[in-house]
This record gives sequence, structure tokens and C-alpha cells, in this order.
Amino acid sequence: MVSLTIDGKTIGVPEGTTILEAARELGIAIPTLCWLQKVSPTGACRICAVEIEGVDRPMTACNTPVKEGIVVTTQSEQLTTIRKQIVELLLINHPLDCPVCDAAGECDLQNICYDLDVTAQPYRAEDVNAGDINEWPLIQQVPSRCVMCEKCVKVCHESVGSSSLFVNDKGDRAFIDKKLDLCEFCGSCVSVCPTGTMISKTFKFKARPWELRKTPSVCTLCASQCQIEVNVKNNQVYRVTSPDEGTVNEGQLCVGGFFGYGFVNSAKRLVQPRLNGLGTGWDEALGAVAGKMTEVRDSSGAGALAGLASGRLTNEENYLFQKLFRAAIGSNNIDSEARFGALRALKTLSRTLGLKGASNRMDRIGRAGAVLVFGSDVTAEAPAIDWQIEKSCRKNDGKLVVANMRRVKLTRHANTFLGYRPGSEVQLANALGRIVLEKGLADDGYLNQFVENLDELKAHLLGIDLERAVQETGLSLEILEEAALYLGEAESVAVIFGGDVTRSEAAEDKVAAIANLALVTGALHGDVGGLFPVDEKGNTQGLLDMGVCPEMLPGQQDYDQARGAFESAWREKLPQGGLDAMGILEGIEKGEIKFLYLAATNPLVAYPESARWRKALEQVDFLVVQDILESELTRLADVVLPGVSFAEKSGTVTSLDQRVGGLARAMSPVGEACEDLAILAGIYSRVAPGATGLDLAALQAEIKESTGLYSDVCSAGEGGVRTCLKEAFRPAEKSMTYTPVEGGAGTEGLQLLSGKSLYHFGTTTTYSEGCLAVGPSGYIEMNPEDARSCGVADGASIQVSSATGSARGAVKVSENVPQGLLFAPHHFEELNVQQMMPLGQNRVSVKVSKA
Repeated sequence: MVSLTIDGKTIGVPEGTTILEAARELGIAIPTLCWLQKVSPTGACRICAVEIEGVDRPMTACNTPVKEGIVVTTQSEQLTTIRKQIVELLLINHPLDCPVCDAAGECDLQNICYDLDVTAQPYRAEDVNAGDINEWPLIQQVPSRCVMCEKCVKVCHESVGSSSLFVNDKGDRAFIDKKLDLCEFCGSCVSVCPTGTMISKTFKFKARPWELRKTPSVCTLCASQCQIEVNVKNNQVYRVTSPDEGTVNEGQLCVGGFFGYGFVNSAKRLVQPRLNGLGTGWDEALGAVAGKMTEVRDSSGAGALAGLASGRLTNEENYLFQKLFRAAIGSNNIDSEARFGALRALKTLSRTLGLKGASNRMDRIGRAGAVLVFGSDVTAEAPAIDWQIEKSCRKNDGKLVVANMRRVKLTRHANTFLGYRPGSEVQLANALGRIVLEKGLADDGYLNQFVENLDELKAHLLGIDLERAVQETGLSLEILEEAALYLGEAESVAVIFGGDVTRSEAAEDKVAAIANLALVTGALHGDVGGLFPVDEKGNTQGLLDMGVCPEMLPGQQDYDQARGAFESAWREKLPQGGLDAMGILEGIEKGEIKFLYLAATNPLVAYPESARWRKALEQVDFLVVQDILESELTRLADVVLPGVSFAEKSGTVTSLDQRVGGLARAMSPVGEACEDLAILAGIYSRVAPGATGLDLAALQAEIKESTGLYSDVCSAGEGGVRTCLKEAFRPAEKSMTYTPVEGGAGTEGLQLLSGKSLYHFGTTTTYSEGCLAVGPSGYIEMNPEDARSCGVADGASIQVSSATGSARGAVKVSENVPQGLLFAPHHFEELNVQQMMPLGQNRVSVKVSKA
């Protein structure tokens, strides 16, 4: 520790601490424009000048490390004069357009001028400012307002890892420019800008900051669940922000969080219940649903009813959804989109490792000695994990291994890129595990203590044929050894895998192989690193925790084993068996499922074999759709129930790393839309008259009691209170087992992979003008060699066909996909790539023709 005195107060701080940081610990405010806690100090603005006893010139507090015994003064007449002159120099040629500047009212430069009584510009100089930059999507840049603090450049480079911003030119002609091909349009540059230089085009001239009511909440577009503030005026969301300090995401947001809120204000919002295509009142709509449920149950049995829920609903809403079907109706035919991805991963991890989700908190990735990203474009799927990887492998000295079929953003930062052949994930994971073992780098102490069949694990992995792995993965033995050494030699390892694995054919085998690899590399040992399955949907973890699938009850408890306990608690007999999503689809086709309830989910776009789902939904006797936006699905429904967005409801959601966040109602529901929990409660009370405990507080208490997952009762009200802490999931002690997995060879011929776009989240953001500005439509990404072979150019329209369907879209020629592999995002109703995917798969053999 180093001891120093600041303004007469003595403090001890760790070596390497800056004077500014030490002063902040004492509660002493030193003005600054360029300092930002989450990036390295720049010392550009000089406003944080302080005096150090014995030093003949002022020093910048933000980048001057403390020394033993120094005496620092932060306020003096000389310092005030210096700071005032510095600000006056900054104002040379700075436009005095505060009345029309979007930063007015929250401008750091404006505030410093006020604090230092800077009321004039005594200096003059030639105006060499560059003109306004208007051609960037979503962001306008006004160089004349820039104070060259470089916070935007540093946050883009150090925290986001995009490195799209740079200083163009030198001296007084310097300004901030952008490499558009690298930009992720996360809005971080706008949020850290201390002036009105970087401007959000979606917010410009919409409102003054002091007019907005800010409500703390959680972003539910992805499972990272960043902490946000919803800025509302006139019952509309005008922007979304996040405080720099005190949040899990350190004030950082992605394109969805910062620019993707437009769907809340969309003209296509559902604003009135509909019955048989005509507007109606809530009593009539809920009565029709409840009446039909009862009628079908009484005439055809409870097994003729089914429901599909969503990771877009809160924990409480999903809990009540499954209880409605199981306890009130007597049907266990319930499922969700997680069936085709996250659930498969979770069941495998539970069986082999005793895990019910990620093994650690997300921030533990940022301190890992090595990170393996396997089959995931994590920048698109869970941006906050990307930021933790940047912290581990770019700010610190962690090693990054990226294993993917195609090139993703993190590829350019990787120490080793394993561009494997499609379908060879098991061989790759097995090969890495064998090399770690035979090099003597396995975490033997941990393995001996916790793995039941360790001898079998070692025998299996050491028996892997590396020559075969090289042949089938398409990777050299040298690069496999390089990656294995990075993982094996690190003191701590984080393993992250995502949709390319979990949504693929034989996903269970691939997850098991990755789990084996996580075991031998020590990813499950200690409080740093961990194993992280990633799913795109915002509350998938909460959905599965609430038991929305036929094989599990709330708390991820086995249905058959826990059924008796829930029957006692709910005082209802629960049904035996139950259909999953695929069984429900087949049941509709056979005429056995006569009633289907879709809660915030759209099989016509999101599910594999979506064309088959369309035919099924057209023939089902009675279809109920509870959602927030008009779509082809709502036009098929017998009853449409308009729910609300995250900004219009209260409740809790659970992140991919087990954090429970509280949604706080920031605005009133639009039109006659109703909170989803109230809709479900309204139906429940009609189907089961006399039912109690259907309100938020009662359900939260019941969830705590029935699931065994929470240390306290969940609460989320005004102010976004978060007091519900989920018990950390760790591998089950002394019950982890390895699963022997042998991989098959990849498929030959042209393959189409469906996955997530960087700019969209589910289907909701396809209604947001911000996301549409950078991702206006679907596309089919193709390697230049394949484009030449097919005789098509960039932008050309093609038809892609598989055994289950076909789609038309524009070609995007790119080196990011290898020869033989095409890629298309699955968000767009017009492209609808999911109609070509067989059930349980995200990659399929296709034929390409000119449209």
C-alpha cells in the first residue's frame, strides 16, 4: 500500500492507483472530461490538473500514479486559473449551439464551464474544424463540438473491441472518424461523449434530457440482461441509457439495447383484443379463451390442449403459464423454442455435470487466463460476454481460442482460430481433450476429487484418433496442439458455447464433448472462468427454471419424480406424460391437438420447419395468440390477446449467468394492451373459479417455495429493486460424470446455416427503426468461390432449397463463410430461413438457383 495526503486527508491505496482514483475514494471531486473508469487514462483534456508538493508544475491526476508520502492539492487559485484557461482554449471554434444541441442539460463541458465560471471565449483561431459527418447510420458526428477527449475511441477499442473509431489527421485539424465495416453500432461512443459530438439519430431533436423520466430496469433482448434506464416522455420510450458505474454491464449497451427500443413505440403494436378477426373487450376475449379451453377439455380430454411459451415472458408469467395448463386444465402439453436449443444443452449439462445453467457469473470470464468460444458468434448472441472476453484477452493477458465454422468478430482477436468443418464439433472437442491429457496439463486434483468415472474419461480421450480428427475437422495437428496448450497451461479457463452447437443436429453429443473438455481444462474449478451455454432469447434460463417443458416442473425438477410434491402444493392432480413442441406439431397434424395457446412466441418464423408449422396452425381448431406486434401469426388467430413490452410491466427475469433482474414499469400499456401476467391470471380465474395467489407478489413467494432456487422472495417495483438472488449453480460435488461421445463426419455439398444477426434480437427488433437502419432485411451470405460457381454477384437474388422448403433472398458475398457453407439470419419473416431447417437442426444441405 502507498500512503499519500490529498487536501489534508491521508489515505492508503494500492501501488499503481492514480491520484484521481485515490481522490475519488476520499470523496474529493476533481474535474475531468477525458477520464472514464472502464478504459485506460488518456490525460488529454488536462482539466484534472493538481499540485504536488515539491513538483514545480501541475500534474494530471487521471494518469499520474501515487507515490509514497506525496502531498496533493486539488483546489487552489492557481489551479482554478489553469483549468479555466484550459476550458477557454477548448472553446476556440466550439459552436455555442447549446439551445439545439442534444447534449444540453447533460453536457460535461457545459457543466465544467458553469463550475469554473467560463463565460467568454477570449481566444481566437482559424476555424479548421471538419464538417458534420451525417452519412454514418444511426450516429451523427459534429467535429466542431469535439474536445478530443478520445473516450469514444478508447471505449470502442478497449471495451467493445470493435476499434472502428480513430483520430483522423493531426493537431487542430484532428477529428474522430470511423471505419464503418468494423462498427457494431452499439452506441457506446454516444453514451461516453462528454459533449454533443456523437449524436444518436434515433433520439436527435426528440426530447430534452430533463423532460425524460428514467426508470431503472433490465434489457431483455438477449440473455446477458444488461442493466438499463428506460427514458420515457408522453408514454413513449425516447431512448435507453445505462449508468457507467454500479451496473453489471458498466454502462455499456449493444445495438439492441441502445437503438433497438423502437418496437415498443411501433405503429404495429397490438392495442385491442380481437375475437374472430374483430375488435372486442377483454371480458369477451378472456371468456372466449377460457370457455374454449373448458369445452375442449370436457369434449376431447385435456390432452387435446397445448401451449407454447417464450423467453420473452417474465419468470412469473412463465410460472403461471405452466401452472394454468397443468393444474387448472390438466394438460402437460407445454413447451417453447428452447426445445430446439437451450433445453438440449441444459439437459446434457445437468446429466453429466449437475449443472442447471452456467457454472459461474459472467464477470468471472473477464479474469480468466484463457477463453474458448466454441460454436458461438457471442458478439451477436450475448454481447456482454464479448465485453468480458475483451477484458480477459485484450486488457489482460488471457489467451483466446475461437472455434467456429465461420469467421466472426472475435476471430480477429483470437490467439488461435479453429475454423472447423461443419459437423465436426465432437471430433474437435475430443481432440483438444486428448492433447491436454497427454501433455499432462489436465486439472488432475480437481478431476480426482469430483469425477466419478475419471479412468473411463481418460481412457476415452486418450483413445481419440488424432489423425482422424485432423481429417474430419480440416485442422492441422499443429494448430490443435497450439489451442490445447493455451487452454491446458492457463490457471483458469472459461468455455463458452452457443447456438451453432445447441441448435444443431446431435446437439446433445456436442455439448457432452464440450463438457468433457471443460472438465479436463479445469474450467469448472475455482471462482474464475467457468462453463457458459449461450442462448439468444432474453429469459430462456428463467423459462426453463419455471418448468415450461413436459419433462420438468419448476426448479428444473424431474416431472415424474416431483409431481407428487406439486400435486400436494397445488391441490390438483397433475397429468401423466405430455407432448413437447414436436409432439404438439404432430398432434395438430393428426387432429388430436384442437386448442393451441401461443404466448409471445412465433413458430412461423422462429421454429425449424416453419412452413410445416404454418400449415398446422391453419388447421388447428382454435388458436390463441398472446403477443405485442401484428404479424402473420396474429392474422391466423381465433383470439388475439395484446400483451405488453418489457417497458410496460413488472416482474423478474433470469440472465444466462443466474442473475435475477427486476423489470419496473416505465410506462402505461399502449391502447388497451394488458400486462401478460394479468392476461394469464384472467384466464386462470375463469377456468378455475376461486383460484387465489395469481398476483405478482403471491407468485414470487410461491416460486421461491416450490423451486428451491432462490435465497429471497423476488421483488421488482418502481426503481427496479432487485432483491431476489438465485443460488449460484455449481457442478454437483462428487457426481460429475463423463460421457463418451464419438463424432460422425460432416455433411458434404452446399450447407446452409441459420443463426443470429449482429443487429437483431428475435423478431421484435425487426419492428425497430434503429436496428433496421443497419440490418434492413435478411440475406444469404456466400463465399466468393461459391458465388462464382453459382454465377451470382453480391446483391443478386437467389433461391435456396432444401428437402423441407425454400426461400429467396439477396446474396451477401463474404470471406467470413468458408467455401461450401452459406449463412442466413433467422429473424426475418420475409426470408424465413427456418422453413428450410428440419426439426432439431440449424444446418441443412441446400441447392442454389438464381431467383
